[in-house]
Amino acid sequence: MKALLKSLLLASSLIVAVTAFAEPAAFTHSGFNQLQKEGKSILVEVHAPWCPTCRAQAPIVDMLLKKKEYQSINALRVDFDSQKDALKAFNVSKQSTLIVYKGSKEMGRSTGDTSPASIEKLIQNAI
Repeated sequence: MKALLKSLLLASSLIVAVTAFAEPAAFTHSGFNQLQKEGKSILVEVHAPWCPTCRAQAPIVDMLLKKKEYQSINALRVDFDSQKDALKAFNVSKQSTLIVYKGSKEMGRSTGDTSPASIEKLIQNAI
């Protein structure tokens, strides 16, 4: 009985851990501004659900953000189709754009990148 209880507790904690990193938060200007004001590390993903490059990037970013050294990064997802004001604010014209910030300072950006190594290098700039 104790073994079963331990297994159930372990399984539930793994589910919680996986869902905690399941997807970036939806972008809002107020949320982004607050994170900048607090000096946080931020990854902005400009994403479109119909974009094959975005679909290739998403699991790479998710996998990287699960790493211990990147858990302090706050990921925000801009919807390319519906958040045109955010695209203008970030000076972005294409989906699959990744931008990293440390506080209010932009530390790097890339567009169309699906290489895990170079995406990780970009994310490292936010720490």
